[in-house]
Amino acid sequence: MSHKRIPKRKIAFAGGGAAAVVAAAILLPQANASQDGSDASPAPAPKTLSALSAGDLASRIAERLGPAFAGAYYDKDRQQVTVNVVGDDNDARAEAARAGAVVRSVKNSTAQLKSAATTLRQQASIPGTAWAVDPRTNQIQVTADRTVTGDKWDRIESTVRSLGADTARIKKSAGEFKTVAAGGDAIFGGGARCSLGFNVVDGNGAPGFLTAGHCGVAADEWSDAAGGAPVGTVQQATFPGDGDFAFVSYDDAATEAPSTVDTGDGQIVEITGAAEATVGQAVIRMGSTTGLNDGSVTGLDATVNYAEGTVTGLIQTDVCAEPGDSGGPLFTADGSAIGLTSGGSGDCTVGGETFFQPVTTALAAVGAQIGDGAAGNDGGAAGNGEGGGEVGNDGGAVGDDGGVVGDGDGAAGNDGGGGAPGHDGGAPGHGEGTVGYGEGIIENG
Repeated sequence: MSHKRIPKRKIAFAGGGAAAVVAAAILLPQANASQDGSDASPAPAPKTLSALSAGDLASRIAERLGPAFAGAYYDKDRQQVTVNVVGDDNDARAEAARAGAVVRSVKNSTAQLKSAATTLRQQASIPGTAWAVDPRTNQIQVTADRTVTGDKWDRIESTVRSLGADTARIKKSAGEFKTVAAGGDAIFGGGARCSLGFNVVDGNGAPGFLTAGHCGVAADEWSDAAGGAPVGTVQQATFPGDGDFAFVSYDDAATEAPSTVDTGDGQIVEITGAAEATVGQAVIRMGSTTGLNDGSVTGLDATVNYAEGTVTGLIQTDVCAEPGDSGGPLFTADGSAIGLTSGGSGDCTVGGETFFQPVTTALAAVGAQIGDGAAGNDGGAAGNGEGGGEVGNDGGAVGDDGGVVGDGDGAAGNDGGGGAPGHDGGAPGHGEGTVGYGEGIIENG
């Protein structure tokens, strides 16, 4: 089955609703703020950065500071990155400030928070619970859904209390964490329906797509119509365990898999590569049930204890989702692929927590890349923060997984993409077949 490539135009996030909120957050005028430090000599003003450049800057600072680094997060209103430094290490604080970050002293080191997470996993891996590091509070945020009651609640609460109020906190969710794909339409396999996330190519350049791992373990073959002939075969799937992702290869090697996410109403977001998530980053999720919704990244390296088993290494967000949205793409307004919808609780009326498989991890695990993975020496157009012009070796070339690297002064773009498919004719996507979240719903285009 061959899908025709459709005309693409960059989405304009204008007008009302969730999309406009995202646009406002990302397109705010750049602002500088002076560092509030206690050092005798004035600290340099923090850099104004895009979320992608902020993530790269935080990674480079983490390498320089070593054990003194205790996480970072992005302030999308000020367009600045805040770096946590353990204690009063003046040298580390000065290093982070010189690099362009807002700096603050915190109590818990990264190692201490990881140790707390290990304790939770050993003592309280209860279905219906989840936890993630929140660098904004320098704590582990633990969430228990409505199924965690009685002795189960006492156990998780006692474990959190044993870690100390400065290290972990717990909250109750009104919803229920779930990820199971159930019968329905759109892309079908073994009686299940699921959402396509992003189109990719494997190491040989053959087309395929990423989706949720709990969909990949539900069936080996997937069709884009109920009772139709298979269009893709699962090559690799992980769920539960170290992630929730699957790679499905298109059976027809001539299938065109456009580098786009169709957001409905004929609007298309071109996907330029994959990128790491940053806490505080504005993100958008597309799903076949609830369409386009936005929010922010609230935690990283999340562990979720689903009824089917424990999944680690996820992104936690406050983006709403409902049954039918699972496996769908999480991305940014400027076209970076961030995650694949795994599961969560709540809905788009009351809100809730939603977890996503990082795209960069999935790509590395299956040996695939978004688009042609155009690489760095050719340079991508820069344009973040202070940057401008082309980016070369030091500036933000994309790697094999399509991730934007950047040097803080301008994240690079690339030629390729492998975004979620087009609407009404492209490779299966929102209209022609996305996989469900929770119990799962998919439409035919």
